[in-house]
Amino acid sequence: MKRAALAIAVVSAACFGFSGPMAKFLAAGGLPPLEAVWLRMAGAAVLLLAVLAIFKPRALRIPKKRLPFTAAYAVVAVAGVQALFFQAITRLPVGVALLIEFTAPVLVVVWVRFVRGVRLPRSAFIGAVVAVVGLGIVVEAWQGMRLDGIGLLLAAGAAACCAGYFLLSDSFGPEVDPLGLIAWGLAGAAVALAPLARPWTIDWSALAGTATLGGNTLPVLGAFLWLIVVATVLAYITGVNAVRRLSAAVGATVASLEVIAGAVIAWVLLGEALGPFQIVGGLIVITGAILAQRATALAPPAPGVVRESEPVGVA
Repeated sequence: MKRAALAIAVVSAACFGFSGPMAKFLAAGGLPPLEAVWLRMAGAAVLLLAVLAIFKPRALRIPKKRLPFTAAYAVVAVAGVQALFFQAITRLPVGVALLIEFTAPVLVVVWVRFVRGVRLPRSAFIGAVVAVVGLGIVVEAWQGMRLDGIGLLLAAGAAACCAGYFLLSDSFGPEVDPLGLIAWGLAGAAVALAPLARPWTIDWSALAGTATLGGNTLPVLGAFLWLIVVATVLAYITGVNAVRRLSAAVGATVASLEVIAGAVIAWVLLGEALGPFQIVGGLIVITGAILAQRATALAPPAPGVVRESEPVGVA
């Protein structure tokens, strides 16, 4: 059973890894980042809501007292993460943006300790320090940060929203189904992003074209469908099913494969090879983030909450 769950978790991480590369193909095909992320949210919401309505309708029930929480989840944990990440990868390699976003557990450590006032194991703070050191190596801080400054800020914003995702996910009880929460979160994110993305102005003819990056050419419609079906709906369904069968420690370790998968897929499809400092620093970031996430997973949940599972990937 555990081997099967582990295999499903690896599949989920690999599916999430396609998010950044497919988004870049959409941008190369003429769809701006906000339009691309809106298409992802709206398309995935329609598909996941339909799947749940047919096979698991009870998952779509959200208690009235949880509606404000669901709205916050949609805006911060879904719309915020996706919009900022899609903007960041227009200025940074996919692997670097993922590494910065993966420092979210460090922000969770700070929040849990100083806002919730929960005492954490020493390993949580060791992991936070290690991740920050690794991040400094990734951005080559000693040379004045050679990467795009705005891109770094956007990725940092995605990391902050990702921390909100972990904290919000920790706050829902057994009365809210994780897949139902994700489905409504995607739908809410599409609504929240509509004024910024202005979907009524999308050039739909762009989906009929092709895009070439890193010597590889893909049909834009193919990249769009892959982003929705594989990198979003399939990724979330497999992720939720895996984390229900794995311990928090194992789940946190497997989740790090999303960063590695994203970097490898970006290298193969986009030709985005990471430099030696990004590779070494990235491994250090992942190690620190895993330590921090394992430690915070052992912390008591928010008052009145029964923790049933850990969050899945968000990229």
